[in-house]
Amino acid sequence: MCILAAHFSSQSVRMLPLVDSKASIEQDYLDYLDALRASQFKGEIETSYASRLAVATDNSVYQRLPQAVVFPRDVADLQLIGQLTQSHNKVRFSARGGGTGTNGQSLTDGLVVDLSRHMRDILEFNAEERWVRVQAGVIKDQLNDFLRPHGFFFAPDLSTSNRATIGGMINTDASGQGSLVYGKTSDHVLALRSVLADGSLLDTAPMGLDEARELAGQGDVIGQVVAQVLQSCEQKREQILAKFPRLNRFLTGYDLEHVFDADMQHFDLSRIITGSEGSLVFVAEAKLNVTPIARYKTLINVKYDSFESALRHAPAMVAAQATSVETVDSKVLNLAREDIIWHSVKALIEDVPGKDLQGLNMVEYNAEAEQDMQDKITGLVAMLDDCITTGKSGVIGYQLTSDNADIGKIYAMRKKAVGLLGKTKGSKKPIAFAEDTAVPPEKLADFIMEFRALLDAKGLQYGMFGHVDAGVLHVRPALDLIDPLQELLMAEVSDQVVTLVAKYGGLMWGEHGKGYRSEYGPAFFGEELFTELRKIKAAFDPFNRMNPGKICTPYESDEALVKVSDTKRGTYDRQIPLKVREAFEPAMSCNGNGLCFNYDSTSPMCPSSKITKDRRHSPKGRAGLMREWLRLLSKQGVDVAKLDNVGTKQNWFSRIYNTYKQDNKQDFSHQVMEAMDGCLACKACANQCPVNVDVPSFRARFLHMYYGRYARPFKDYLVANVEKMAPLLSKAPRLVNAALVLGEWPLRKWVGYVDAPTLSYPTLAGRLDKEVQAFDLSVLRSLNPEQLSKRVLIVQDPFTSFYEAELIEDLVKLIRKLGLHPVLLPFKPNGKPQHVKGFLAEFAATAQNAAAFFNQLAGLNIPMIGVDPSLVLCYRDEYKKALGSTRGEFKVQLIHEWLETVTLPDLAVQSTRDFALFAHCTEKTALPSAEKQWQQIFARLGVSLTPVSVGCCGMAGTYGHETSHLEHSKGIFELSWQPALAGYKTEQLLATGYSCRSQTARMQGDKPKHPLQALLALLEEK
Repeated sequence: MCILAAHFSSQSVRMLPLVDSKASIEQDYLDYLDALRASQFKGEIETSYASRLAVATDNSVYQRLPQAVVFPRDVADLQLIGQLTQSHNKVRFSARGGGTGTNGQSLTDGLVVDLSRHMRDILEFNAEERWVRVQAGVIKDQLNDFLRPHGFFFAPDLSTSNRATIGGMINTDASGQGSLVYGKTSDHVLALRSVLADGSLLDTAPMGLDEARELAGQGDVIGQVVAQVLQSCEQKREQILAKFPRLNRFLTGYDLEHVFDADMQHFDLSRIITGSEGSLVFVAEAKLNVTPIARYKTLINVKYDSFESALRHAPAMVAAQATSVETVDSKVLNLAREDIIWHSVKALIEDVPGKDLQGLNMVEYNAEAEQDMQDKITGLVAMLDDCITTGKSGVIGYQLTSDNADIGKIYAMRKKAVGLLGKTKGSKKPIAFAEDTAVPPEKLADFIMEFRALLDAKGLQYGMFGHVDAGVLHVRPALDLIDPLQELLMAEVSDQVVTLVAKYGGLMWGEHGKGYRSEYGPAFFGEELFTELRKIKAAFDPFNRMNPGKICTPYESDEALVKVSDTKRGTYDRQIPLKVREAFEPAMSCNGNGLCFNYDSTSPMCPSSKITKDRRHSPKGRAGLMREWLRLLSKQGVDVAKLDNVGTKQNWFSRIYNTYKQDNKQDFSHQVMEAMDGCLACKACANQCPVNVDVPSFRARFLHMYYGRYARPFKDYLVANVEKMAPLLSKAPRLVNAALVLGEWPLRKWVGYVDAPTLSYPTLAGRLDKEVQAFDLSVLRSLNPEQLSKRVLIVQDPFTSFYEAELIEDLVKLIRKLGLHPVLLPFKPNGKPQHVKGFLAEFAATAQNAAAFFNQLAGLNIPMIGVDPSLVLCYRDEYKKALGSTRGEFKVQLIHEWLETVTLPDLAVQSTRDFALFAHCTEKTALPSAEKQWQQIFARLGVSLTPVSVGCCGMAGTYGHETSHLEHSKGIFELSWQPALAGYKTEQLLATGYSCRSQTARMQGDKPKHPLQALLALLEEK
């Protein structure tokens, strides 16, 4: 058998089990984890290579593989984690939240303690006293969604607010837009509950100085901590005040100054913990003050002829009492124009005729009184009008909006700018390493001009945006860190920026913390004050267990700080051959910004990540696993191009042999497969991700390669052949449906398929007259232009034609109701199911066949329309990628795209009926205007249609029918669809996706109609 297997394998690409020699876990950690499992620890412990890789990177350029990941459920779990280190003293750990740090703050080669999966509860809220108590894993937007109905918000505003946790915000003392008025996270912390490295519980809140001194007299570890902080901050008070500039973005990690209030009457140990980057304690819970939401808000987008003009004019906005002033340069604006997000803001940031928009200041005003708001706006507008008239300050125009929804859209664009910078073309990408410098606002323009000169001298491109009101601007130079010389250049630029910041009296880390920039700490603090930091570290964490190497090391320790030059993702990526990197660019381009961790259940972005709360099951996680898989293949000498070739096949015997061969059980390929299998292939990531990391595309290629080595499950063949089987099964629909009912148990048990849909009866052929079905290409070609203009070609898909035939019947009626002649095209398999399951050779053949047919019709200029969004959009995306130039110019429209070109009849009386639209997630991310277009179509008939914000329904083709995914499918539906549907009557519900309608019918019994069916009913009522 072994000889036969070797023979069969030799005919194709030889591929050994993939195991990284560096992936083994150290014995000290294995022993510790065994002890943790044997304890009363309630959380999860993950040691797989894939789980560790998922947290080996963040939103920085660095990569560090941890020994394991633990997910505590509560404070008691955190205490156990610390207590067990007393008998396992070589264990080190780092807390992790949303993984949005841009400087590697939470990366470690020890143990990652991830608080974001379970510790996400809002524990207590007091509206009268204006505070809320939360666990560390609560997400910033989650908290504000909770507070909004009560009229409050948690003020520090981050670009990563939909995935950043409160614990992470505390540990980096995060801030963002509006900090001039609202301050930083530390300004809003009322109390903390933390856990020390030895498991001791530490509660901190402001206390009187006498009480603090009394506490310092205690002999326990907490007394020692308080004593050291008192000593360092009291004795060195004058040096502290003299050393650090009075900036809005004051020094973080450790904030020696603000331990005391201005009068030195109160002591607050929490101010040392905020900004400590997990190097002192695990922050478990926080009591935070909350801010009333202003009754009135206005945003003025001020447009400039240059970015420098925008910078230099910003202080005038601050002087005009603005709540915040945000700026972006033309590079960021132009990237936004190319992104899906631009459709939502293009009417709010219009170009100025005859002028070149090169910079933008977004100026926000908040007020409690309407007259106060009006006075502020009137003053600013008068100043702006004068600038435009006289040509002063480079102002070329402005736009105002007081609509909260529109303001939210503009800020969403600004927030997404962080990720959009990674979308620049070419191998050099703008990266974060010196991008949150803070200087006095009045010096910002001069500082930035010199910063730009520094980068220009090195021939570097860059993008800029930030908080000009606070003197913080994010400057991200474009580098390719796969190139070792570019990596050296990064360190060189970083060192030069440190010198430049010092020249302007600023700070190197005004917003995003130290992390791997900790090596600059001694220079900024000075030797005397840096020694005090080390003494404080020693009091909290004498054995350097908490995030070692970050901020500082314990006093008298000989352990080293992390450095800017430490190991980066590029170090690993450069081990992948250039041609392979180029071929798998969607996976390689992931920069770790983490937008795919978006907590919002109504966002279509990555439903698998939302339901599992597992970083592996996210676009970032899957991209990271794919990169590592490609790296390991390259190290093994595998020809990835040959493996990826759709013509490369392995003998079935070899695949079965590999599947059951014992030494293949540890193949890393299986861990990658597990993550890929959980993907719903909804394609939201392809458009929602700022850098368009298209998981379904590289997932399909991975499946093709994986199943070139291992045996496929039988259900994959069923899915891939559904388009071939459906026409045959429809010959005897009642018999097949009866067999499905009788065979439900064996299908579930042996095949892994559940709730199989039943065929339509009567069939489509039985529902339509012969005229509609009488397709004849030669007849169509013989028609004159006027006759052709009356024809509409219906492109069939397997789901609606064979499982929802009544919908196609209604489409035919609608076309006729509009005075046109429908023509049903012969059924041509689309290939989408084949692509989803990685049958790429078969998909290419199917696509070629369908494209050849549709291209014969393209020259007739007759509209071709399809019903199901995912299949119609497959013609535009997957076909283009598979066929390239051979795809041809044919175009299949979705129903709403076609209806926009058709004259609709006037209804004599406006309908009082109103509808709710639940759009297919693939459709609304690929075609962001689709919902609005449907709304406009219904409005033309005088009917109200309200788009409903929901994420994925959880069906996603056949995903929801697979037994292995059933619970997740139902859970995804319950996240957003179930509560949204509850707000409407069944007759109001409209859904554009076949999967969505099927899932709703399965879960709730009532099946929504397609919008075209509602239109037909309205026209028939006339």
